[in-house]
Amino acid sequence: MPSFALSDQGDNLEDCVLSFSDLDFKTTSLINPSSLLKAELDGSTKKKYSFAKKKAFALFVKTKQVPASPFECKEKQWKCCQQLFRDQTSIHRHVATQHAVEICHQTASVLKQLAMTLSSSECLKSADRRNLLEEYLPHDHEVSSWLPDISCFSPEELIGGQDNDEGEVLLYYCYCDLENPHWICAWQTALCRHLHLTGKVRIATEGINGTVGGSTLATRLYVEVMLSFPLFKDYLCKDDFKTSKGGAHCFPELRVGVFEEIVPMGISPNEISYKKPGIHLSPHEFHKEVGKFLSLENQEESDTILLDCRNFYESKIGRFQGCLAPNIRKFSYFPSYVDKNLDLFKEKRVLMYCTGGIRCERGSAYLKAKGVCKEVFQLKGGIHKYLEEFPDGFYKGKLFVFDERYALSYNDNIVSGRSAQNWTWTVNQTLSIFAVIKEIHRTGGSILII
Repeated sequence: MPSFALSDQGDNLEDCVLSFSDLDFKTTSLINPSSLLKAELDGSTKKKYSFAKKKAFALFVKTKQVPASPFECKEKQWKCCQQLFRDQTSIHRHVATQHAVEICHQTASVLKQLAMTLSSSECLKSADRRNLLEEYLPHDHEVSSWLPDISCFSPEELIGGQDNDEGEVLLYYCYCDLENPHWICAWQTALCRHLHLTGKVRIATEGINGTVGGSTLATRLYVEVMLSFPLFKDYLCKDDFKTSKGGAHCFPELRVGVFEEIVPMGISPNEISYKKPGIHLSPHEFHKEVGKFLSLENQEESDTILLDCRNFYESKIGRFQGCLAPNIRKFSYFPSYVDKNLDLFKEKRVLMYCTGGIRCERGSAYLKAKGVCKEVFQLKGGIHKYLEEFPDGFYKGKLFVFDERYALSYNDNIVSGRSAQNWTWTVNQTLSIFAVIKEIHRTGGSILII
């Protein structure tokens, strides 16, 4: 029997997964050894069995190919068992019926090599992650090694503009696997204090989510550090940081902590992962889709739903025209809302949006997991990024933010269907309620909203 080896080049999946439509795989001589082999495999290896068998078959056929002479026709020919085959179907049928035992043995060999390769790869990945931390992060976990040098700046330059709109507020998130979130938490705390930033940063094994405010110099240095940090540099880019006027005064304090989720949906990341979200649409693409939706005469009969996955008090003061805004008090109620309204989403194209995009990452993953939608899309960068490109677009009203500013204005538009007087009352009422909730939370009390 010829000897085979898994080649790193020239034998990719496309080369070796051949067409078997003309073969009779029910032949007794082929199925028996294969069945015996498959019965001995464990669960994880069985998943690779089909690929291994096709690979073994393709390699066997390849060894039977007759090298073409420069003076002869270049059509492929195969020679096996003292027979010459001039087309693929014939050689495939011959190998399948006459060499089942050899293919079975070689399939076992391919599976063994695959198992060794995958095991080695997993070990290397794990080792690479460990080496990354060991190489770039100090052995004594001294976070000061990853703080920017600010000796060339005066305290006035670093702190200036914090108490007025000359400063800046950053909003960002990054989904990536973090093996040591507590070290990241200690580093983020030291980094923000080093730059005199206030705000909130949530860290989990699934990534990081932050909203911080300070001087424009401080926020610029913060972005530079985040973009160069080894664990984030391959996932973050400058456009992932949304900015708005503000400063350290927009937050009463700095709060950095480790949580199970970087956005609280109330479902373990192990159940609904950020790795399976909806299709991301740029602000321009989203604007185009919303325009098509709003141009329809009867939006209720459309196969598209424009879904606001924020809380009710956020959509009350600003939203996209024609959107569906669930009456939920917090994002952890969103899964329950979806479960109760599955018929609403059946065979629909869903266009989702939220403030900065982070809630849509896992919200769209949850909706997709239900398997009822035709397609699920999400606005990349959220309303923040959309309003940067389309301040006078289809979003009407103010943008609610979770800090002392309460809401941001990008234009003079108001939510349609309300008079200016009613609109002002709605905004003031909503912001007042939120202020009360924040104060009770800050002082450690509790509140029940009915």
